[in-house]
Formats: sequence, structure tokens, C-alpha cells
Amino acid sequence: MLNVIAAVFKNESEGYQANTTLKGTPLSANSAIIEMALVKHENNSYKVCDGFKSEGAYGDDTAAGGIVGSLVGVIGGPLGVILGGATGAMAGNIKDAAEAVSGQSLIECVVGKMYDDTVSLVILADEEDEADLNSKLNEYDVEVLRFDAAAVAAEVEEAAELEKEMSRQARAKLREERKEEHKKKAEEKIAQLNA
Repeated sequence: MLNVIAAVFKNESEGYQANTTLKGTPLSANSAIIEMALVKHENNSYKVCDGFKSEGAYGDDTAAGGIVGSLVGVIGGPLGVILGGATGAMAGNIKDAAEAVSGQSLIECVVGKMYDDTVSLVILADEEDEADLNSKLNEYDVEVLRFDAAAVAAEVEEAAELEKEMSRQARAKLREERKEEHKKKAEEKIAQLNA
């Protein structure tokens, strides 16, 4: 089963260490890492610190390819910033991690848990058994979130459409404000000429 996994590390150095370990052994009997990005939240923005893409059977899979990059793009984009502000405040008040994840999208979960100076591994994996990657990740102080890759792909597509609509509305509002400003200036000039 194709899953998208977000592993949010409480200790930045452990995130880098896990990234190196998983890149060194992306294949096992029960799982294969197809794509992976190490993302850092710093100064209210997200940056990709390192990446990995499997070669071979999954390298040309257009259905699976690009999910991690697209997801990171949404998380680091305007929608991620908006959701981060909304869910970050709520996440601090929720004690039960399962309750915090229930009903939320992957984007909401990740941005709600990635505070400044935290790192996260975003992984696309083909898993027969989730325990395999969990055992590797649970060696660290980490919170692991897992979602069906098809659902994440649909979520990313919806988020991209929402961002386009937000951008369109912002441009329309700016045009309207400029139009009003020009109209006001023209009226002021006419008033000055008539005075």
C-alpha cells in the first residue's frame, strides 16, 4: 500500500540522523521508500534540507512521483502558513495525539506540529507492513503520522486549486482597491479644478 508518512522530530539532529539512515537502507522486506524530503521549519518558513528519490521500479511512476514535492510546496505555501496559524494554537491544548490527528488532513497535522526550528521527514513509501518503518523511526523522539497516498494526492490537488482561487481573489481585490484609489484621486482633482 502506498502511504505518505510525516515523521516530526522533537530533536533536529535526530531528524538528520534518521534521514541519513533511511536513505542508506530505503528497501526492506516489507517496505520501500519511493521518495523522501527532510523539511525544516525556520523563521516562519519551510525549506527542504535534503531529498531522496528511489531509482528503478518507482522512479518513473507518474502516479506516485511528485507527491512529496507537491505536499512540501503546499505546506510551505500560503495555505500552509494559514493552517499553521490556525492549527498550531489548537495543537498545544490537545493532549491525546490520536485525538489530534483524527479528522485532520495531513497538511493540517504536519503544519500544526512543526513549530519553529523543528524538522520533519515526509516520506512516500510502499508498505506491506507499517511496523517496518515504524520500528526504524521509533528509535527517535518522533511523532509519526501516516496517510493513504491517494488521499494525500487528492488533498494536495485540492490545496493547489484553493491556493489558485485565493490568489485570484487577492488580485481581484487589489485591482478593485487600485480602481477605487484612482477614482478618489480623480474626484479630488476635479474638486480642486472646480474650486
